[in-house]
Amino acid sequence: MARSRKTEEPANHERWLVSYADFITLLFAFFVVMFATSQADHGKAAQVSESVRKALGEGQEKSAPAVILGGTRGDKGQGNALMRGPGGARPTVQEQPPNADLAASMESLRNALKLEIGKGQAQISLEPRGLVISLRESGFFASGDDAVYPGTYPSMEKIARAIGALPNQVRLEGHTDAMPIHNSRFRSNWELSAARSIAMLEVLVSRFDIPPERLAVAGYADTVPVESNDTEIGRAHNRRVDIVILNERGLSPEPIPAATGRR
Repeated sequence: MARSRKTEEPANHERWLVSYADFITLLFAFFVVMFATSQADHGKAAQVSESVRKALGEGQEKSAPAVILGGTRGDKGQGNALMRGPGGARPTVQEQPPNADLAASMESLRNALKLEIGKGQAQISLEPRGLVISLRESGFFASGDDAVYPGTYPSMEKIARAIGALPNQVRLEGHTDAMPIHNSRFRSNWELSAARSIAMLEVLVSRFDIPPERLAVAGYADTVPVESNDTEIGRAHNRRVDIVILNERGLSPEPIPAATGRR
């Protein structure tokens, strides 16, 4: 009886596709990680990586992407390399220190500046936006000039000590009366009010070491009067620099003109 010849199975020439598919999967996962780690918003990047890891992790290719996208394991055993893994910790946003209660600071400053308040050179008030220390032109500046009198440095030191004891931001606001100014240095009240704010900033920073990042300057010219510009006394009170120790509410709104209105 003739022996039947065993039929040989044809060679499988497509086995390379398995290795190729694994290579493409790993390459795709690698570029996903590179893209995620380059993003400024690491929280969203982590979500993208986690979603891709879950999608690629289903089935027989689960181990390879898990190795690449893994890291420290979370509470549910999921990789979170961009969250807490080595070299991929989420950056912590530095929190601003809480604003202090300004009522105690107001009483302390009133006692420290009792002489200046008595002379009419300064006024202290607690407003919804913060603690306002109004320094009038007559006590701190020459008319039409932005240079701070050196003789007022002891008064400025008292204010600087109060600022240094608090974590709050501070805004220096220059104000003028409604009389137009035009001299060799200042073409308008806008320039004068801004220059006086800057002069106060320079004194606080250079002489009393107040960190400049805590300070801001603003010039309002005659747009925010505290009294009517119809009288000499009112105009004198409007010419001032307000040092505002801001509270939470005061970080955004602008000062509101007094009920007397601008004239």
